[in-house]
Amino acid sequence: MDTRLTEARLYGIVDRGYVQEADVAACTHELLAGGVRILQLRAKNLLQEDVTRLAHVMQPICRESNAIFVLNDYPELAASIGADAVHVGQDAPALADIRRIVGPRMLIGRSTHSLDQVRRAREEGVDYIGFGPLFPTATKPGRPAIGLQDIAQAQQLAGDMPMFCIGGVNADTLPQVLAAGAQRVVIVSWLLQQANRTRAVQRLLHALIPA
Repeated sequence: MDTRLTEARLYGIVDRGYVQEADVAACTHELLAGGVRILQLRAKNLLQEDVTRLAHVMQPICRESNAIFVLNDYPELAASIGADAVHVGQDAPALADIRRIVGPRMLIGRSTHSLDQVRRAREEGVDYIGFGPLFPTATKPGRPAIGLQDIAQAQQLAGDMPMFCIGGVNADTLPQVLAAGAQRVVIVSWLLQQANRTRAVQRLLHALIPA
């Protein structure tokens, strides 16, 4: 297991829904400067050539910071550019099929929305999971929130598989999420909309990794 993944507490996402293409490089630098060590490109509803162009912007910046570069969806593209990881949803093929595409060394993450899905993800052998959305979020419009009540049990089911709680997590809701048993989180829209993203990351990591 990649120690950068097991040690990560804050998972960042550069989401084209919130970040203009011209700002992708700057946003990547800012998040990494704050201490993010796993960073995903999420570029929904774009042509694959556009996703490829953005990946080629972010990937070398992540490598310079020794951060894991994750591509959301597109296993074939992730394999062709040599991404560190690919993240897929519940509608994606089985892990074995994705593994045949990306090879034995690439990290594979999967989104989960229930305890049963966490259990299945552990059984199929994914490298990490996202668990949520905990709260309603504009990042996933129309998807019902699952709440905080299952976090501790999901964490237990996940075992040593890193689990990142996601969906409506921000500086205000983070204490509740941690109190419910979370160890790792993904924060998207709140973080991307901060005037000083680097300082915001540092603030979050201070809460996630107490001195």
